[in-house]
Amino acid sequence: MLTLTAGQRRFLRARAHALEPTAMIGSAGLTPALLKEIDRTLAKHELIKVRSLTADRDQRGTMLNELAEQLSAAPVQHIGKILVLYRPSEKPAIVLP
Repeated sequence: MLTLTAGQRRFLRARAHALEPTAMIGSAGLTPALLKEIDRTLAKHELIKVRSLTADRDQRGTMLNELAEQLSAAPVQHIGKILVLYRPSEKPAIVLP
């Protein structure tokens, strides 16, 4: 799992504001197919939003951390049912401060 400074996290939150969710976590949770799809999307876009349909806030926080660990990404934000993840690609399009 990547770690970000507070300034980097703030920068990424601002960039993610205009993004639409690219994946949705349903009642089945973090399935292998969903992880593969999120991995492909992260490789292409670096910064993504994922919508969770789970009502439990603690469970959504746990999902964000699991996604970050399994995909070698950094958790950026968890606000409501939206989870934001960041993982730089080999040729980063987003330059962190």
